Amino acid sequence: METVFTPFASFGGGLLIGLGAVLLMLGLGRVFGATGILSGAVFAESRAELTWRMALILGMMLAPGLLFLITGTMPAITVPVSPVMIVIGGVIVGLGASLGSGCTSGHGVCGLSRLSLRSLVAVPTFMTTAAITVFLIRHVVGG
Repeated sequence: METVFTPFASFGGGLLIGLGAVLLMLGLGRVFGATGILSGAVFAESRAELTWRMALILGMMLAPGLLFLITGTMPAITVPVSPVMIVIGGVIVGLGASLGSGCTSGHGVCGLSRLSLRSLVAVPTFMTTAAITVFLIRHVVGG
């Protein structure tokens, strides 16, 4: 399985994620953690909480359409696993985000920039786990 190298698109995406995190922190004093935002939308304590969370989620869902309007092409997405494996992976990631008190965007983008000790432990932990998982799947299991 080949991984496509896209340095310019990746850099641009990283800049936009960072800008979104900064704007959310400046505007609402909130951390841009996708799992926490989704969880907070499902269990919103007030209408104001639900409103900004749903706006952010809707923005993330509409972003590929905006990219299409700007560039004329949709992002190429290939998913080499079955829908069942996607669900299983989603459940595992959700459990990991719950146990780790945050997801990759919350810890990796926002937590590290705030020098959070929890994030300084979480990020190397999930990066190491991801590297081991990729190695096992690509070279041991043969997926």
